[in-house]
Amino acid sequence: MPPAALPVVADAPGLWRQVLRPAPQSDARPALFLDRDGVVVEEVGYLHCKEDLRLIPGAAAMIAACNARRVPVILVTNQSGVGRGYYDWAEFAALQDALLARLAAAGAGFDMVLACAYHPTAKPPYAIAGHDWRKPGPGMLREAAQSLRLDLARAWIVGDAASDIEAGRNAGLAGGLHVLRGHGAAQRKAALGLGNAAFQVRTVKDIGGAEQLINCLAASGDRQ
Repeated sequence: MPPAALPVVADAPGLWRQVLRPAPQSDARPALFLDRDGVVVEEVGYLHCKEDLRLIPGAAAMIAACNARRVPVILVTNQSGVGRGYYDWAEFAALQDALLARLAAAGAGFDMVLACAYHPTAKPPYAIAGHDWRKPGPGMLREAAQSLRLDLARAWIVGDAASDIEAGRNAGLAGGLHVLRGHGAAQRKAALGLGNAAFQVRTVKDIGGAEQLINCLAASGDRQ
């Protein structure tokens, strides 16, 4: 079990829920959801050592741009490495602290961080199949919407895996931005196939291509 001081959901040892910027007293807002590995940091496979932490160029600037335009940024990450016993929540926390520090040095930060360690082949108590929080399930996105008063119908998600984009569609988001870093190139066809009349899917090289999207989200929030 994780130490009590860590923001792991009570009675749900596989769920991490960390609010870094409480919601203001305002109407529901659009938001940007980000996967972590392959989007914000380089994909290295079960990242948990600070020595392996490398920000993707342009990621901090994009997050800072959202912060400046008052667009909430929420990190949503599957963490089966915790469930499989490769590392624990304390190690995840140390890595996250290092990531937050690097972003802060660039004037950027998340509003909320959500993570799910449940996986069908994980070790007990994390061996749960089809948990709603594990992407492509929409649970993390819906939890953020409830906690931060977000309008999911005007929100977008950025991810390198088709499951990231599918989580956005399952949550009723406006669309998904699929990046070609990380696992992106191999999953481009699957990700684009998730688009439909109600859910847009676009592909870009990396998060640096999200500037136009961020401007649209900010403009949508300004029209409230």
